[in-house]
Amino acid sequence: MKTRSAIAASAAACFALVAMLSGCGGGDDDSAADGAGTASAGAGGGGGGKAANCTNKVRNEQAPVVTMWAWYPNMEKVVDNFNSQNDDVQICWTNAGAGPDEYEKFQTAVSAGSGAPDVVMLEADRIPTFQVQDALVDLKGLGYEDVKANFSDGAWKDVSVGDGVFGAPVDGGPMGMIYRKDVFDKYGITPPKTWDEYEAAAQKVKDAGGPLFGDFPANQPAYVTALLYQNGAQPFNYSPSDGGTIGIDLDSEAVKQVLDYWAGLTSKGLVGKQDQFTPEYISGVIGGDYATYLSAAWAPGYLQGAGVGTGDDKGVWATAPLPQWDPSNPVQVNWGGSAFSVTKQADNPELAAKVAFGVYADDASLEEGWKNQIIFPLSLKVLNDPAFIDYKVPFFNGQQANKEVYVPAANGYQGMTYTPIGQYFYTAFTKQIAAINEGKASGSEAADALQKDVEGYAKEQGFTVQ
Repeated sequence: MKTRSAIAASAAACFALVAMLSGCGGGDDDSAADGAGTASAGAGGGGGGKAANCTNKVRNEQAPVVTMWAWYPNMEKVVDNFNSQNDDVQICWTNAGAGPDEYEKFQTAVSAGSGAPDVVMLEADRIPTFQVQDALVDLKGLGYEDVKANFSDGAWKDVSVGDGVFGAPVDGGPMGMIYRKDVFDKYGITPPKTWDEYEAAAQKVKDAGGPLFGDFPANQPAYVTALLYQNGAQPFNYSPSDGGTIGIDLDSEAVKQVLDYWAGLTSKGLVGKQDQFTPEYISGVIGGDYATYLSAAWAPGYLQGAGVGTGDDKGVWATAPLPQWDPSNPVQVNWGGSAFSVTKQADNPELAAKVAFGVYADDASLEEGWKNQIIFPLSLKVLNDPAFIDYKVPFFNGQQANKEVYVPAANGYQGMTYTPIGQYFYTAFTKQIAAINEGKASGSEAADALQKDVEGYAKEQGFTVQ
């Protein structure tokens, strides 16, 4: 079995990766200097600085305090909602940084055996990295049964490792195809329902002198991984109860079909090869360089925040379901998602679990999430709410995008299997996507190389590879 120290070392090596944007909004953490409220080392407090300054104001200073790290936008409002509704526990919240910045601090605390908060925000694909170090608490016996019906099976699978549940799901990224109506109208394109139709439409637009139809970014391996799942691939199989065994299937026919497909699009000049979430890419999106943007339900908020849809391209954006390999058997996929996990350094895991399950569960916070933040809540309370379903999304010029695309995608999503070597896999996959884009490898060759690379790494880390 992989040792905790080896996991810690490999995790630290991966913190340079850019965080997936779902549930991420950053936000500054300057309130420690403000002295905006201090939590004492009261009963029920935990690591992460029991006597540290809180970003929020603790309303009931006589109640036990649970420390929490999280970076959602407007998190202070959500914490205030929880604290005002709970007399038996209060949250002391700190923004320890978004994504890798927080993970690096958490890894340091895990390695040191002290300094971690009671509750920590983690993206779903990071959970196994910390779970294998015995840094997270299994929530199965700490209120999970009381809230199980509030989320889909797919949402729970993403935060599970083997038979254990190590996170309370909050937001996700059900995927769709964002497109420019002006480009589609100009070239007589209707939203493609299959990947064959997508390629045909891309060729039609290119032949007419139009823009690139999409983009195949090397720097977004999680997005490409979702596309693999959509074709029925099962890249990994992992459970801690298997005694250090991990199944790796990155060179299957399903994987090769997807990568060969995109290699074909790039070699024909039908889609771009630009890294995403860069100023250059956003400039291209605004400038009409791409007809489609395959992305998640959080993308409209991100794009609008980056300046898309606020100038000359205002009102031109729409969304449609992601094209399918087999439209008679559609597969829904997800890109991104975050959860709240209870750390093993929590003094009172029961109270910490109450916070993890409850901090984003009240109506006001859920509404704050989908109306004013760039997150897509996974709570079925929201997904079944007519106000959410029928919402006319301003970025899409009033289109009911939730009803038409994202709610069905979220409801149909079956979940992914994440592993402790996930961050290494992303790094290795980035290299292979780049090789495809540079014309150095076919999709099938890239899949073979990826399998060899990741399998070798897993064995080096002490796993038995199936």
